[in-house]
Amino acid sequence: MARLKQFFGAVVLATTMGSVPAMAEPLQWGFQGEQFEYRFGKNEDVFAWDFDSFAGSDERKFIWRSEGEYGLDEKAFETLENQARLQVPISPFFDAAGGVRLSTPEGGPNRVHGVLGVKGLTRQWFEVDANLFISDKPFARFEAEYEALITNRITLTPSLEVDLPFVDDRRAGFGAWGPKVEAGARLSYDLVDRMLSPYIGMHYERKFGETGDLAREEGEGRDALYFVVGTKFVF
Repeated sequence: MARLKQFFGAVVLATTMGSVPAMAEPLQWGFQGEQFEYRFGKNEDVFAWDFDSFAGSDERKFIWRSEGEYGLDEKAFETLENQARLQVPISPFFDAAGGVRLSTPEGGPNRVHGVLGVKGLTRQWFEVDANLFISDKPFARFEAEYEALITNRITLTPSLEVDLPFVDDRRAGFGAWGPKVEAGARLSYDLVDRMLSPYIGMHYERKFGETGDLAREEGEGRDALYFVVGTKFVF
């Protein structure tokens, strides 16, 4: 915990020291909801979200990221995490990020991690976000998505997310080197100049290795398939 406090203090100090030159640039801010959706599953329905809000400049941004899944049958948060990140450019298309992640699901353990990662666009215009979460229960996460413009208003967005635990965390349902994979495809229609885009699609989750074995022990399946209805929004 002392190391985490030192890490968080360093992030705050870096933000404070960097704020002086950054204030010469116009302050930018915004909010982007990538997923805000209802998932219809065979065994349960879930409400899920994934959004970012930011404030700062082209040279330095403070990011608050929130994502979670609320089980409508159990009426409890199956996953709930928030991240506070400082993001700075390292190339024309990529930023480096550092910060803190707090995970507080209901019925599960609270976890605090330091965050180090990169976020940006590849040459093929895939948006990628790769992060290392540092604590006594470390893991890595890789996310990628691609916006395929079918018409000026219709977009197909395939996505992939992989969580890879490095050690056992049985209370959180993870076994060492047993990845959890989430894949989806969402077809959206732009209603208001990219600011509001309702969508439909599919979302699939599967747990591998020891992580899948732990799910079986808890009476859960290794995988789940959902039909989704939701919307993207940006302002």
